[in-house]
Amino acid sequence: MNISKSLWVGAALLALTPAAQAADTLNVLTWCDHEDPALLEPFEQANGVKINFKDIDSTAAILAVLGQSKPGDWDVLVLDQTDTGRLAGMKLLEPLDAKDYPFSDIPAEIADPKLSSVGGTLYTIPEKFGYNTVAYNKAAVDPQAMTDIKAIWDPKFKGRVAMYDYYVPMIEYVAIALGKKPAELSEADLPAIKDKLIALKANSSMIGDVTTVQQALASGAADILVGGGEWVTAGIAKDNPNLDYVIPTQGGVRWQQALAIFAESKQKDLAKKFVQYIVSPEAQGKLATSSCYWGMPANSKAVLSDEQKAILRWSDQPGYIKVSHPYLQMTPEFDKALQAMWAEVLQAK
Repeated sequence: MNISKSLWVGAALLALTPAAQAADTLNVLTWCDHEDPALLEPFEQANGVKINFKDIDSTAAILAVLGQSKPGDWDVLVLDQTDTGRLAGMKLLEPLDAKDYPFSDIPAEIADPKLSSVGGTLYTIPEKFGYNTVAYNKAAVDPQAMTDIKAIWDPKFKGRVAMYDYYVPMIEYVAIALGKKPAELSEADLPAIKDKLIALKANSSMIGDVTTVQQALASGAADILVGGGEWVTAGIAKDNPNLDYVIPTQGGVRWQQALAIFAESKQKDLAKKFVQYIVSPEAQGKLATSSCYWGMPANSKAVLSDEQKAILRWSDQPGYIKVSHPYLQMTPEFDKALQAMWAEVLQAK
Protein backbone atom coordinates (compact mmCIF):
# COMPACT_ATOMS: atom_id res chain seq x y z
CA MET A 1 0.00 0.00 0.00
CA ASN A 2 2.26 2.88 -0.59
CA ILE A 3 -0.04 3.93 1.00
CA SER A 4 -1.13 7.19 -0.40
CA LYS A 5 -3.02 6.21 -3.48
CA SER A 6 -4.12 9.51 -4.96
CA LEU A 7 -4.49 9.37 -8.72
CA TRP A 8 -2.19 12.25 -9.64
CA VAL A 9 -0.32 12.11 -12.92
CA GLY A 10 2.16 14.96 -13.11
CA ALA A 11 4.61 16.37 -15.55
CA ALA A 12 7.39 15.04 -13.34
CA LEU A 13 6.71 11.59 -14.76
CA LEU A 14 8.32 12.67 -18.00
CA ALA A 15 11.76 12.09 -16.52
CA LEU A 16 11.16 8.82 -14.68
CA THR A 17 12.41 6.25 -17.16
CA PRO A 18 15.73 4.55 -16.45
CA ALA A 19 18.62 6.11 -18.31
CA ALA A 20 19.63 2.72 -19.61
CA GLN A 21 18.91 -0.93 -19.02
CA ALA A 22 22.14 -2.19 -17.50
CA ALA A 23 22.92 -5.83 -16.90
CA ASP A 24 23.82 -5.03 -13.29
CA THR A 25 20.65 -3.03 -12.57
CA LEU A 26 17.12 -4.17 -11.80
CA ASN A 27 14.46 -1.51 -12.33
CA VAL A 28 11.51 -1.64 -9.94
CA LEU A 29 8.33 0.43 -9.64
CA THR A 30 7.61 0.29 -5.95
CA TRP A 31 5.98 1.78 -2.90
CA CYS A 32 8.04 3.44 -0.20
CA ASP A 33 8.15 0.40 2.10
CA HIS A 34 10.47 -1.39 -0.36
CA GLU A 35 13.14 1.29 -0.35
CA ASP A 36 14.93 0.63 2.95
CA PRO A 37 18.61 -0.25 2.41
CA ALA A 38 18.22 -2.99 5.04
CA LEU A 39 15.77 -4.71 2.70
CA LEU A 40 17.54 -4.10 -0.62
CA GLU A 41 21.23 -4.46 0.22
CA PRO A 42 21.25 -8.25 0.94
CA PHE A 43 19.78 -8.91 -2.52
CA GLU A 44 22.09 -6.44 -4.21
CA GLN A 45 25.18 -7.92 -2.58
CA ALA A 46 24.17 -11.53 -3.21
CA ASN A 47 23.49 -10.91 -6.89
CA GLY A 48 26.00 -8.17 -7.73
CA VAL A 49 23.24 -5.78 -8.83
CA LYS A 50 21.82 -2.41 -7.95
CA ILE A 51 18.09 -1.90 -7.45
CA ASN A 52 16.96 1.20 -9.32
CA PHE A 53 13.55 2.02 -7.86
CA LYS A 54 10.91 4.61 -8.59
CA ASP A 55 8.37 5.36 -5.90
CA ILE A 56 4.80 5.13 -7.18
CA ASP A 57 1.55 5.37 -5.23
CA SER A 58 -1.19 3.87 -7.39
CA THR A 59 -1.96 1.83 -10.48
CA ALA A 60 -2.61 5.11 -12.27
CA ALA A 61 0.94 6.18 -11.47
CA ILE A 62 2.28 2.86 -12.77
CA LEU A 63 0.49 3.38 -16.07
CA ALA A 64 1.69 6.98 -16.30
CA VAL A 65 5.31 5.91 -15.84
CA LEU A 66 4.93 3.19 -18.45
CA GLY A 67 3.45 5.73 -20.83
CA GLN A 68 6.71 7.68 -20.67
CA SER A 69 8.97 4.61 -20.84
CA LYS A 70 10.32 2.33 -23.53
CA PRO A 71 9.35 -1.36 -23.64
CA GLY A 72 11.55 -3.28 -21.23
CA ASP A 73 12.61 -0.27 -19.17
CA TRP A 74 11.01 -1.71 -16.02
CA ASP A 75 11.32 -5.21 -14.60
CA VAL A 76 9.27 -5.58 -11.40
CA LEU A 77 6.32 -3.74 -9.89
CA VAL A 78 4.46 -3.56 -6.61
CA LEU A 79 0.70 -3.13 -6.91
CA ASP A 80 -2.63 -3.39 -5.15
CA GLN A 81 -3.33 -7.04 -5.78
CA THR A 82 -6.93 -6.42 -6.72
CA ASP A 83 -5.59 -4.64 -9.83
CA THR A 84 -4.05 -7.89 -11.11
CA GLY A 85 -6.86 -8.46 -13.60
CA ARG A 86 -6.70 -4.94 -14.95
CA LEU A 87 -2.95 -5.03 -15.65
CA ALA A 88 -2.95 -8.62 -16.88
CA GLY A 89 -5.76 -7.71 -19.26
CA MET A 90 -3.51 -4.99 -20.68
CA LYS A 91 -0.83 -7.68 -21.35
CA LEU A 92 1.60 -5.94 -18.99
CA LEU A 93 2.30 -8.87 -16.64
CA GLU A 94 4.40 -11.99 -17.08
CA PRO A 95 2.71 -15.31 -16.22
CA LEU A 96 4.27 -16.91 -13.13
CA ASP A 97 4.71 -20.48 -11.91
CA ALA A 98 3.26 -21.04 -8.42
CA LYS A 99 5.92 -23.70 -7.72
CA ASP A 100 8.56 -20.94 -7.65
CA TYR A 101 6.98 -19.21 -4.65
CA PRO A 102 6.09 -20.18 -1.04
CA PHE A 103 2.32 -20.40 -1.36
CA SER A 104 2.15 -23.15 1.27
CA ASP A 105 3.34 -20.56 3.83
CA ILE A 106 0.74 -17.93 2.87
CA PRO A 107 -2.74 -17.90 4.51
CA ALA A 108 -5.37 -19.23 2.12
CA GLU A 109 -7.40 -16.00 2.10
CA ILE A 110 -4.31 -13.95 1.26
CA ALA A 111 -3.28 -16.45 -1.44
CA ASP A 112 -6.78 -16.42 -2.95
CA PRO A 113 -6.45 -17.11 -6.71
CA LYS A 114 -9.25 -14.60 -7.34
CA LEU A 115 -6.76 -11.89 -6.38
CA SER A 116 -3.62 -13.28 -8.02
CA SER A 117 -4.76 -15.08 -11.16
CA VAL A 118 -6.75 -14.54 -14.33
CA GLY A 119 -8.25 -17.45 -16.21
CA GLY A 120 -6.20 -19.89 -14.17
CA THR A 121 -2.90 -18.11 -14.92
CA LEU A 122 -0.91 -16.72 -12.00
CA TYR A 123 0.35 -13.14 -12.39
CA THR A 124 0.99 -11.73 -8.90
CA ILE A 125 2.49 -12.91 -5.60
CA PRO A 126 1.04 -11.55 -2.32
CA GLU A 127 3.67 -9.97 -0.08
CA LYS A 128 2.12 -7.70 2.56
CA PHE A 129 -1.31 -6.79 3.87
CA GLY A 130 -3.14 -4.79 6.50
CA TYR A 131 -6.33 -2.90 7.20
CA ASN A 132 -8.20 0.30 6.47
CA THR A 133 -10.46 0.57 9.46
CA VAL A 134 -10.46 2.94 12.45
CA ALA A 135 -7.35 4.12 14.28
CA TYR A 136 -7.79 6.20 17.42
CA ASN A 137 -6.24 7.68 20.54
CA LYS A 138 -7.44 5.48 23.38
CA ALA A 139 -6.58 8.17 25.90
CA ALA A 140 -9.19 10.43 24.27
CA VAL A 141 -11.75 7.96 22.91
CA ASP A 142 -13.50 5.01 24.53
CA PRO A 143 -12.08 1.92 22.76
CA GLN A 144 -15.37 0.10 23.21
CA ALA A 145 -17.18 2.80 21.25
CA MET A 146 -14.85 2.25 18.29
CA THR A 147 -16.00 -1.37 17.93
CA ASP A 148 -19.20 -0.03 16.33
CA ILE A 149 -18.59 1.05 12.75
CA LYS A 150 -21.33 3.69 13.07
CA ALA A 151 -19.59 5.54 15.92
CA ILE A 152 -17.64 7.82 13.58
CA TRP A 153 -20.87 9.63 12.68
CA ASP A 154 -21.73 10.35 16.32
CA PRO A 155 -22.07 14.14 16.83
CA LYS A 156 -20.02 13.91 20.03
CA PHE A 157 -16.96 13.27 17.85
CA LYS A 158 -17.58 16.25 15.56
CA GLY A 159 -14.30 17.92 14.67
CA ARG A 160 -12.25 15.11 16.21
CA VAL A 161 -12.28 12.85 13.12
CA ALA A 162 -9.78 12.69 10.24
CA MET A 163 -10.47 10.87 6.97
CA TYR A 164 -7.87 9.09 4.84
CA ASP A 165 -8.01 10.42 1.29
CA TYR A 166 -8.01 7.21 -0.77
CA TYR A 167 -11.45 6.71 -2.26
CA VAL A 168 -11.49 2.90 -2.62
CA PRO A 169 -11.22 1.83 1.05
CA MET A 170 -13.28 4.81 2.21
CA ILE A 171 -16.15 3.91 -0.11
CA GLU A 172 -15.94 0.25 0.92
CA TYR A 173 -15.86 1.12 4.60
CA VAL A 174 -18.96 3.27 4.34
CA ALA A 175 -20.67 0.54 2.30
CA ILE A 176 -20.04 -1.91 5.16
CA ALA A 177 -21.53 0.62 7.59
CA LEU A 178 -24.64 0.69 5.40
CA GLY A 179 -24.89 -3.10 5.53
CA LYS A 180 -23.73 -3.62 1.96
CA LYS A 181 -21.25 -6.25 0.78
CA PRO A 182 -18.37 -4.48 -0.98
CA ALA A 183 -17.94 -7.21 -3.60
CA GLU A 184 -21.56 -6.73 -4.69
CA LEU A 185 -21.56 -2.95 -5.07
CA SER A 186 -23.03 -1.39 -8.20
CA GLU A 187 -23.70 2.15 -9.36
CA ALA A 188 -27.16 1.88 -7.82
CA ASP A 189 -25.52 1.85 -4.38
CA LEU A 190 -23.49 5.00 -4.90
CA PRO A 191 -26.07 7.71 -4.01
CA ALA A 192 -26.54 6.29 -0.49
CA ILE A 193 -22.81 5.88 -0.04
CA LYS A 194 -22.19 9.45 -1.22
CA ASP A 195 -24.70 10.86 1.26
CA LYS A 196 -23.10 8.88 4.09
CA LEU A 197 -19.60 10.04 3.10
CA ILE A 198 -20.74 13.67 3.01
CA ALA A 199 -22.21 13.23 6.49
CA LEU A 200 -18.90 11.79 7.67
CA LYS A 201 -17.03 14.70 6.11
CA ALA A 202 -19.32 17.08 8.02
CA ASN A 203 -18.32 15.32 11.25
CA SER A 204 -14.61 15.51 10.38
CA SER A 205 -11.94 18.16 10.68
CA MET A 206 -9.82 17.04 7.71
CA ILE A 207 -9.33 14.71 4.77
CA GLY A 208 -5.66 14.02 4.09
CA ASP A 209 -2.91 11.81 2.76
CA VAL A 210 -0.93 9.32 4.82
CA THR A 211 1.51 11.75 6.35
CA THR A 212 -1.11 14.39 7.13
CA VAL A 213 -3.58 12.10 8.87
CA GLN A 214 -0.90 10.16 10.73
CA GLN A 215 0.56 13.39 12.07
CA ALA A 216 -2.92 14.58 13.02
CA LEU A 217 -3.52 11.45 15.07
CA ALA A 218 -0.05 11.46 16.62
CA SER A 219 -0.19 15.16 17.54
CA GLY A 220 -3.71 15.10 18.95
CA ALA A 221 -5.16 17.26 16.18
CA ALA A 222 -7.52 14.34 15.60
CA ASP A 223 -8.61 11.57 17.96
CA ILE A 224 -10.05 9.23 15.32
CA LEU A 225 -8.75 8.32 11.86
CA VAL A 226 -11.20 6.67 9.48
CA GLY A 227 -9.24 4.49 7.08
CA GLY A 228 -6.41 4.04 9.55
CA GLY A 229 -5.00 0.76 10.75
CA GLU A 230 -1.71 -0.85 11.75
CA TRP A 231 0.04 1.06 8.97
CA VAL A 232 -0.60 4.21 11.04
CA THR A 233 -0.03 2.95 14.57
CA ALA A 234 2.46 0.05 14.49
CA GLY A 235 5.56 1.92 13.39
CA ILE A 236 5.13 4.58 16.06
CA ALA A 237 3.76 2.33 18.82
CA LYS A 238 6.76 2.83 21.12
CA ASP A 239 6.55 6.62 21.01
CA ASN A 240 2.74 6.76 20.93
CA PRO A 241 1.43 3.86 23.04
CA ASN A 242 -2.07 5.37 23.22
CA LEU A 243 -2.59 5.05 19.47
CA ASP A 244 -4.50 1.92 18.56
CA TYR A 245 -6.79 0.53 15.88
CA VAL A 246 -9.77 -1.79 15.76
CA ILE A 247 -11.78 -3.68 13.19
CA PRO A 248 -15.39 -2.98 14.17
CA THR A 249 -17.86 -5.76 14.76
CA GLN A 250 -19.41 -5.15 11.35
CA GLY A 251 -16.06 -5.66 9.58
CA GLY A 252 -13.33 -3.67 7.86
CA VAL A 253 -11.34 -3.33 4.64
CA ARG A 254 -8.11 -5.20 3.87
CA TRP A 255 -5.38 -3.78 1.67
CA GLN A 256 -3.09 -6.30 0.03
CA GLN A 257 0.11 -5.68 -1.88
CA ALA A 258 1.59 -7.99 -4.49
CA LEU A 259 4.65 -8.33 -6.70
CA ALA A 260 4.63 -8.92 -10.43
CA ILE A 261 7.12 -9.10 -13.29
CA PHE A 262 6.63 -6.99 -16.38
CA ALA A 263 5.98 -9.03 -19.51
CA GLU A 264 8.50 -6.92 -21.44
CA SER A 265 11.29 -7.14 -18.85
CA LYS A 266 14.64 -8.06 -20.38
CA GLN A 267 15.84 -9.54 -17.08
CA LYS A 268 13.11 -11.98 -16.13
CA ASP A 269 15.41 -14.44 -14.36
CA LEU A 270 16.81 -11.71 -12.14
CA ALA A 271 13.32 -10.29 -11.64
CA LYS A 272 12.10 -13.70 -10.48
CA LYS A 273 15.00 -13.91 -8.02
CA PHE A 274 14.01 -10.52 -6.63
CA VAL A 275 10.38 -11.54 -6.15
CA GLN A 276 11.50 -14.77 -4.50
CA TYR A 277 13.78 -12.81 -2.21
CA ILE A 278 11.06 -10.36 -1.14
CA VAL A 279 8.72 -13.21 -0.14
CA SER A 280 11.49 -15.09 1.71
CA PRO A 281 11.19 -15.22 5.54
CA GLU A 282 14.14 -12.89 6.11
CA ALA A 283 13.04 -10.20 3.66
CA GLN A 284 9.41 -10.47 4.77
CA GLY A 285 10.42 -9.50 8.30
CA LYS A 286 12.21 -6.41 6.99
CA LEU A 287 9.33 -5.47 4.69
CA ALA A 288 6.78 -5.89 7.47
CA THR A 289 8.64 -3.40 9.69
CA SER A 290 9.70 -0.93 7.01
CA SER A 291 10.49 2.60 8.16
CA CYS A 292 7.81 3.89 5.76
CA TYR A 293 4.96 1.82 7.21
CA TRP A 294 4.42 -1.50 8.93
CA GLY A 295 2.08 -4.24 7.78
CA MET A 296 1.53 -7.97 8.05
CA PRO A 297 3.90 -10.12 5.96
CA ALA A 298 2.19 -12.55 3.61
CA ASN A 299 4.67 -15.29 4.49
CA SER A 300 3.73 -16.83 7.85
CA LYS A 301 7.40 -17.76 8.41
CA ALA A 302 8.56 -14.13 8.33
CA VAL A 303 11.47 -13.48 10.68
CA LEU A 304 10.12 -11.15 13.36
CA SER A 305 10.81 -10.70 17.06
CA ASP A 306 8.14 -11.47 19.64
CA GLU A 307 7.81 -7.73 20.28
CA GLN A 308 7.27 -7.01 16.57
CA LYS A 309 4.69 -9.77 16.32
CA ALA A 310 2.86 -8.38 19.33
CA ILE A 311 2.74 -4.89 17.77
CA LEU A 312 1.39 -6.41 14.53
CA ARG A 313 -1.13 -8.51 16.49
CA TRP A 314 0.19 -11.64 14.87
CA SER A 315 -2.07 -14.05 16.76
CA ASP A 316 -5.22 -12.05 15.92
CA GLN A 317 -4.72 -12.16 12.16
CA PRO A 318 -6.85 -15.24 11.35
CA GLY A 319 -9.88 -13.52 12.88
CA TYR A 320 -9.09 -10.15 11.30
CA ILE A 321 -8.74 -11.69 7.85
CA LYS A 322 -12.12 -13.38 8.13
CA VAL A 323 -13.98 -10.15 8.95
CA SER A 324 -12.21 -7.93 6.41
CA HIS A 325 -13.00 -7.34 2.75
CA PRO A 326 -10.26 -6.97 0.10
CA TYR A 327 -10.17 -3.92 -2.12
CA LEU A 328 -12.71 -3.86 -4.93
CA GLN A 329 -11.93 -5.57 -8.21
CA MET A 330 -13.41 -3.06 -10.63
CA THR A 331 -14.02 -2.48 -14.27
CA PRO A 332 -12.50 0.78 -15.55
CA GLU A 333 -16.05 2.11 -15.92
CA PHE A 334 -16.99 1.42 -12.30
CA ASP A 335 -13.71 2.86 -11.13
CA LYS A 336 -14.49 6.09 -12.98
CA ALA A 337 -17.91 6.18 -11.35
CA LEU A 338 -16.33 5.83 -7.90
CA GLN A 339 -13.78 8.54 -8.62
CA ALA A 340 -16.51 10.88 -9.85
CA MET A 341 -18.55 10.26 -6.71
CA TRP A 342 -15.52 10.82 -4.46
CA ALA A 343 -14.84 14.12 -6.25
CA GLU A 344 -18.39 15.20 -5.43
CA VAL A 345 -17.83 14.28 -1.78
CA LEU A 346 -14.62 16.34 -1.65
CA GLN A 347 -16.37 19.33 -3.20
CA ALA A 348 -19.43 19.13 -0.93
CA LYS A 349 -19.84 22.03 1.51
